[in-house]
Amino acid sequence: MALLLRFVLLCGVADFTRSLSITTPEQMIEKAKGETTYLPWKFTLSPEDQGPLDIEWLISPADNQKVDQVMILYSGNKIYDDYYPELKGRVHFKSNDLKSGDASINVTNLQLSDIGTDQCKVKKAPGIANKKIQLVVLVKPSGTRCYVDGSEEIGSDFKLKCEPKEGSLPLQYEWQKLSDSQKMPTSWLAEMTSSVISVKKMLYIRNRVGSDQCLLRVNVVPPSNKAGLIAGAIIGTLLALVLIGLIIFCCRKKRREEKYEKEDVPPPKSRTSAARSCIGSNHSSLGSMSPSNMEGYSKTQYKQVPSEDFERTPQSPTLPPAKVAAPNLSRMVQGAEGQE
Repeated sequence: MALLLRFVLLCGVADFTRSLSITTPEQMIEKAKGETTYLPWKFTLSPEDQGPLDIEWLISPADNQKVDQVMILYSGNKIYDDYYPELKGRVHFKSNDLKSGDASINVTNLQLSDIGTDQCKVKKAPGIANKKIQLVVLVKPSGTRCYVDGSEEIGSDFKLKCEPKEGSLPLQYEWQKLSDSQKMPTSWLAEMTSSVISVKKMLYIRNRVGSDQCLLRVNVVPPSNKAGLIAGAIIGTLLALVLIGLIIFCCRKKRREEKYEKEDVPPPKSRTSAARSCIGSNHSSLGSMSPSNMEGYSKTQYKQVPSEDFERTPQSPTLPPAKVAAPNLSRMVQGAEGQE
């Protein structure tokens, strides 16, 4: 009896599950960042499905450390789309009548955070169904820069390089030459009248969601005279060194001349003080002399003082009165009286 009841329950569940069917297969969708993606999900109901209709979209982020988040929900004839802050305002049901069997959604302005597995669950008791869609968001190649790495002289090797500013891997590169001939023959190079050959190269870079391109102009020029360039550089360096040496020599010579000029000029002397010292020293010996000898001595001593000193002296020195000792004075008086 228990076995029979279990068999009936299993059959009933199987019938209920089959009552609500999905018409859209599981798939993987790739879209470019910033674009709008359409996630299809269509279903059919059976007469046995009489319960309220509930539709729930979930996202399982690519980061396993993050939990599943509700993207949008339909329940009780109302739509709730503010569960997941990163998708708020960017996810919408495509159909205005969800009971018609279309639970598809649109996600606008795709971001890299939208990468993950999206799952839709539809329940209308007793029917239940769900489906998963893998969403991959890629970045288009953009901001590609092309340049020549190496010398563009004839006979030299160089590389054509490009660097896209952004773009999801894997990237495919394709170079094309914008000319009639795919290869320039040697004879054509020799017959060229211009010394510069300009070749245009177009680069196409693409991935699964978009492409970018850049134009590169390669100017092939004759070999340069490297020996002449080296000799010119050496001569220029030597001339610069000579010029610097001359400047240093002239500066040092000028400083030396200024130093000699300062040393040749003697410091100014006070000639008045020199004359006064000479007169004072001569006058100090007058106290021990007689009046008869003072005249000759004074003439002799004053003749020794250079006249130049007195001429340049702004004011003649004033001689202090001569001091004569008392014994000498008495002798001088007696001598005067004897002469009389």
